[in-house]
Amino acid sequence: MAWLRRRCTPQDPVVRRDELLGFQFEGETFPLIDNQLGIRKPRGMSAALSILTTYTSDGTRAPYEDAVGDDGLLRYKFQGNPRHYTNEGLRVAHARQVPLMWFFGVKQGLYLPFFPVWIVAVQERLSEVAVALDDAQRHLLSGSVSPIERRYSERITRQRLHQPVFRQRVIQAYESSCAMCRLRHRALLDAAHIIPDRDTRGVPAVSNGLALCKIHHAAYDQNILGVRPDHVIEVRADILEEVDGPMLKHGLQEMHSVSLTLPRRRADRPDHDLLEERYERFRAAV
Repeated sequence: MAWLRRRCTPQDPVVRRDELLGFQFEGETFPLIDNQLGIRKPRGMSAALSILTTYTSDGTRAPYEDAVGDDGLLRYKFQGNPRHYTNEGLRVAHARQVPLMWFFGVKQGLYLPFFPVWIVAVQERLSEVAVALDDAQRHLLSGSVSPIERRYSERITRQRLHQPVFRQRVIQAYESSCAMCRLRHRALLDAAHIIPDRDTRGVPAVSNGLALCKIHHAAYDQNILGVRPDHVIEVRADILEEVDGPMLKHGLQEMHSVSLTLPRRRADRPDHDLLEERYERFRAAV
């Protein structure tokens, strides 16, 4: 975990699969993930060391489907046979309350790490465990939380995992470039929702996102500019008529009628229906 803290910076928070498999400890290779399984339980250790969620595109599986329980805590499924040694490793991690690492796929062979995390409940009937992302969630009793505690836990899950994963998946899909102005400084990029996440249709899927620099993200959210369903940018009429400095002229006005730069993978491109719905909201605000 100390190595991960040094390796994964705010500017570069993701880690490659080959780095995790080739991790060196005391001069020897000591993989932090299993080469084939989702749970890493090293030989000679009784508890699991890490869990892994494989990257899947939007069209393969709905993002985070069935991953959050009624208590707001994340769930992780057992590996095959409930008595498999890796699942025993999760049970031991729960009994001893030792911390684990969770590697969440944001692209093929690329992971966003979350650590430390804890197993706070083992649900044998459902063949899964409940996972806490921080100390606050550790003290919530799985299955017996109040509505206020559940909402609080859901907010932690959204802020600590769903939002960072969404951001990294969108930025990776757009190859670390603003879809409007092509700015390539990762630290200045956001993952903008087409339909806001507060909306029931605002799912954390790449097809509901755009990689935008901070100025264009803010302009998009404030309906200063919109995106037509054919991926063409439209700047609000009153903004086009304003006279101001170079940021207005080059940063906003010159975006009018420019086409978005889209991801290479068709599955990662903006959903047409969501773009159309958001564009109508933009037109209504003009």
